[in-house]
Amino acid sequence: MLKIAWTEVFAHSLPEGHRFPMAKYDLLPEQLLYEGTITTDNLFAPEPLSEQFILDTHDATYWKRLSNLQLTSSEIRKTGFPHSEQLINREVVIMNGTLQASLFALEYGIGMNIAGGTHHAFTDRGEGFCLLNDIAIAANFLLKYKDVKKILVVDLDVHQGNGTAQIFQEEPRVFTFSMHCGHNYPFHKEKSDLDIPLAEGTDDKTYLKLLSDTLPRLLQEQEPEFVFFQSGVDVLATDKLGKLGMSIEGCKERDRLVLELCSRNNLPVTVSMGGGYSQQIAHIVEAHANTFRLAQHIFF
Repeated sequence: MLKIAWTEVFAHSLPEGHRFPMAKYDLLPEQLLYEGTITTDNLFAPEPLSEQFILDTHDATYWKRLSNLQLTSSEIRKTGFPHSEQLINREVVIMNGTLQASLFALEYGIGMNIAGGTHHAFTDRGEGFCLLNDIAIAANFLLKYKDVKKILVVDLDVHQGNGTAQIFQEEPRVFTFSMHCGHNYPFHKEKSDLDIPLAEGTDDKTYLKLLSDTLPRLLQEQEPEFVFFQSGVDVLATDKLGKLGMSIEGCKERDRLVLELCSRNNLPVTVSMGGGYSQQIAHIVEAHANTFRLAQHIFF
C-alpha cells in the first residue's frame, strides 16, 4: 500500500505573505482524495521526530538554538520564515514524515511525504525555507539503524540541494546528484557528487534527454540500495522562483522516468515534495498530484 505522510499546515495561521506557498500542502491531499487516487488509509500523520535522530545529522548547538527560538534576526531572514514554536514543531514532524516514509519504502517499495525536500538546511544552519534536512536525517537513519549500505539522492528541484551536498560531502555511502538551474538560488553552490547545472529556459525535451542519459548510468555505477527523490515542481516555466521552461506534462514524464527506474531495479524510493511556486495554485497542485498518481500506477 502507498503510504503518505501528511502534516497539516493551517496556512491561515501564518503571516499573510506566507499563506499562498503553504496552501498546497493542504490542497494536494484534498485533490488526491477527491479524485480517488488515494483514500484516507494511504495517509498517516507522523509524530514529532525524536531528538536523537535530529542530532545524528544536525549540530547540537544549532538544534538547541533553533528549538529554543534563539537564532539571530540575520539567521532567521536566511530561512525565509518568521520563527515560532508552531513552525519548529511542524518542521520536526515533517522530518519524521520522511523517515517513516523511508521505512514504508523498505516494506512496500515506495513511501512519500506531502512536505519535506528541505534540501537547503545544512548541518549547522537553515536557509531557503528549510530549517532541518529531512532527506539527510532519513538517510542517516537508514545508514545507522537499518544497515543500508549505499544511498542515491536524486534532487531534481530547480534549486541545487546545497545543504544535502554539504552534509554528505565526507560520506561515501551517500551519492548526491543535483540537476538544477545553474543561474538561480543558491548563488553560492556546494559541491554535490554530481551537479548538472542547466541553462535558463531549458525545455522538456532537453531536460528529459539529459536525465534519461544520466540516471540509468548512475544506478549502474553507484549500485545504490535506496533512493531519495526530491521531486520539486519549481522546474515549471510558470514558477516564480525557477528559471527553467518545463511544462506540467514534462514534469510528469520526469517523475515517471525516476519512479519506473526505481521500480524496475527493485530500489526502494522515498519521495519528498520540494518546491513549487507558480502563480496559479492549480498548476502547483496538478504537477505535484501527478507524482502521487504515478506512484500508485507504477508500484501498486
